[in-house]
Amino acid sequence: MAMFGLGTVLLISAGTGRYGVAGSVAAAGSLSAAICTPQIARFVDRLGQRRVLVPLCAVFALAATGLVAAVELGAPDWALFLPGALAGAAMPALGPMVRARWSVLLAGSPRLHTAFSLESVADELCYIVGPAAVTVLATQVHPAAGVTAAAALCVAGTLWFASQRETEPLPRPLRARDESSERTRLTAGTRRFSLAAPGLAVLVPVYVFLGSMFVTVDLSTVAFAASFGHKALAGFVLACWACGSAVGGLWYGTRHWHAPAARRLAVTLTLTVAGVWTFGAMPNLAVLAPVQFLCGVTIAPTLIAGYSLMESQASPGRTTEAMSWLNTGIGVGVACGATAAGFIIDAAGPRWGYAFAASCGSASVLLCLAGLRRLGGLGGLGGLRRLRRTRGRTRQPA
Repeated sequence: MAMFGLGTVLLISAGTGRYGVAGSVAAAGSLSAAICTPQIARFVDRLGQRRVLVPLCAVFALAATGLVAAVELGAPDWALFLPGALAGAAMPALGPMVRARWSVLLAGSPRLHTAFSLESVADELCYIVGPAAVTVLATQVHPAAGVTAAAALCVAGTLWFASQRETEPLPRPLRARDESSERTRLTAGTRRFSLAAPGLAVLVPVYVFLGSMFVTVDLSTVAFAASFGHKALAGFVLACWACGSAVGGLWYGTRHWHAPAARRLAVTLTLTVAGVWTFGAMPNLAVLAPVQFLCGVTIAPTLIAGYSLMESQASPGRTTEAMSWLNTGIGVGVACGATAAGFIIDAAGPRWGYAFAASCGSASVLLCLAGLRRLGGLGGLGGLRRLRRTRGRTRQPA
């Protein structure tokens, strides 16, 4: 997963010479994933993880093969969108499923916070190796090598994960009366939509802008490295960002926090965005790499706090779905951000791309602060000012 989006951009930009087209195809995949992931998560909660993952892998493999073939055969731009979107929709989102397993195994235990932190650190380690590996494969071996390797690793890892039956949560089948009442509501056109967790009304928009910021930083870094004639080093610079996140996640996971997760989310998100505002002022890659490392220290704590909030607020039997909505928010943001950033970079250069990324991050901070009370923290900016006075009053583990 860490390789596929960037690999798609590198593959299509090498074949067409345009970042705008590459970003748009990657955006189509992210948008389709955002739409389909929560629906797939509902099937996972009801049918079980293995029964859904195995056929999903087959669809993803076919779509990824079709995307590579379309680029290699010189297909027109419009022909790239169908396999790109299908691959995004069918790529298994294992993160929520892994965390759903931990939620069952460590229910009610303070070790659940540590388990979530461990998963975030593992994710970041993938994002250290993944961008560097896919950049080297796509620029030094063959443009299609990165996407091909990513697809092969995704299929192998997903099938391996699905084979672990002992830790798989029991499915939550629909009762006959639930099915009957749902059919009645659908027929009458009065089906009520209920959120899997109350905090999703705030966190999904926050994660939309967060996803836009992440993908814009990725694309801008590739273009920034290319402007200096060192495109292959873009993966290394992005790996520094992920490495900083991994270090921050390790530190964050070994501590017991007194402040509520919502307040921790607001603080770490603000620090992350403040760091992104400095990227456009960097003179070269040698300075940008350590700055991205320092900025990345707060990324994993931000994501850990978000997952912790969803785990604690999720309705019974909807844990996977609740966590998947966070992926959906990031996916929508990646889709919108990749499209906009691609054209901004083509027209004005990577430094304006970094400015756009920081603007998206600022929007996510404002939305988070505005909804802090609903997330379970103190409300608004005044609540943040009272954080120091209330620290230690109540101990609330993640």
